Amino acid sequence: MENLSEQTTATAAQLDTATFAAGCFWCVEAVFQQLDGVQLVVSGYMGGHVKNPTYEQVCSGLTGHAEACQIIYDPKKVSYETLLEAFWQSHDPTTLNRQGNDVGTQYRSAIFYHNEKQHQLATEYKTKLNKSGAWDKPIVTEISPASVFYKAEDYHQNYYNLNTRQGYCQFVIRPKVDKFRKVFKDKLKQQ
Repeated sequence: MENLSEQTTATAAQLDTATFAAGCFWCVEAVFQQLDGVQLVVSGYMGGHVKNPTYEQVCSGLTGHAEACQIIYDPKKVSYETLLEAFWQSHDPTTLNRQGNDVGTQYRSAIFYHNEKQHQLATEYKTKLNKSGAWDKPIVTEISPASVFYKAEDYHQNYYNLNTRQGYCQFVIRPKVDKFRKVFKDKLKQQ
């Protein structure tokens, strides 16, 4: 029988990583936590030029980082294509540096790919969506190679689940989660 450490290593080796920015990372995290096959969602910062940025620095818009979520998932249970579908469905990819009332480069729409297959799939999906006319305006989502991911401060992690009574959670995040649950009802974790 394998010891626990070997089991954990074997399991971790079977997981993959996706990184998306789609506005406030609290919203992105809350949506992706719903999907079956998603093991962990970590809020953080990617795509900037300052090492170990703080939330305040990122919010200044001067670091170049986007609020992003790193999604650790089991590709045997949920495909990267499904994660892309969830990404496109969960925000407005046509607004430059903005999602709702959140404005600034840190709220940009971005896919940070971890390998060439992710790059190819993201680019193809974006092209198909633009050609389909799914949105009235062109998609402005950035597709860039993943760079250093900086985990956000602890109080940003699992934010929606820990703060459901907070105003932002009630009026901004909850409607997104409710809509997402309707659209992806057959791909959600069983509760």
